[in-house]
Amino acid sequence: MAGRHDSGFIDAGQCALGPLLRYWGVAPDSLYLPGSSQLPRVTASKPSVFLPKEHGSWSLALEPLLLGLLIAPSTAGAALAGSVLAGFFARRPLKASFAAADPRRRSDAREALVMWMALALAGLIEAGALGGWHALRPLVPAGVLGLLFACWDGHNDARSMAAELAGSAAFALVPAAVVMLAGKTAGTAFTLMALMLARNLPAVLTVRTCLRAAKGTPVSRSGPILLSGCAAAALALLGCFTPAPRITGVLGLLLFFRTLWLLGPWRPAWPARRIGQFEAALGVLYVLLLGIFWARC
Repeated sequence: MAGRHDSGFIDAGQCALGPLLRYWGVAPDSLYLPGSSQLPRVTASKPSVFLPKEHGSWSLALEPLLLGLLIAPSTAGAALAGSVLAGFFARRPLKASFAAADPRRRSDAREALVMWMALALAGLIEAGALGGWHALRPLVPAGVLGLLFACWDGHNDARSMAAELAGSAAFALVPAAVVMLAGKTAGTAFTLMALMLARNLPAVLTVRTCLRAAKGTPVSRSGPILLSGCAAAALALLGCFTPAPRITGVLGLLLFFRTLWLLGPWRPAWPARRIGQFEAALGVLYVLLLGIFWARC
């Protein structure tokens, strides 16, 4: 240890960076700051309490926010999107605040939780002040679903089917509030909510079933296929009788064939990460095409 106190070495664990480094999962005593006689070296210790481990959660959380801001951009909507993102990032610090075995890690997680919750509250207040509190009514059912997910997550059951469906549905309701904050009608808000529910719920069941089948777990494919078929039919109706563009029906067919492909005998032998990346790319395509063609309506 004496070699670590040579000229030019700064003990990161004793400076203001210490709590931040521990929060990001870096051992401060292994960090050599510039000016050290040795080369910079960072040793990873424990996983971060900040970033969600589930890759699919990023897509299901960000796609609805992107769609709402593409259809009806506004300062109030951007504030709400920031608030929702802060709540999204608060999930793991919330759990680590109580479940982490290391007291120092619990302390760092609680500091992060306070920061994210303060940002979420500030964004929510700004959105209501700018766009009107009545526009936030769609957040009531979204909040209920989010609380249900938090309860499952607190019992280490976040990957159950009910928890995943509740979490994805909660985010799917947010675009309704985003567009209402921009002055859009309740009909437009309902349309966006339906568009995201038809995207998120079948995606959760499809990917879940695909991954379980790849592990050799007995699964029923009829449920995801039936739900995807119903979603495709709903999207076709939305394209005909709501403000949604006509391409919505085509996108519904694309998502339906995605389900048939991933759950059929010809499904690719991809790892979970590759399937998540594919699903995220498909979701971004879905949102961007809806935004582009909506602007042309």
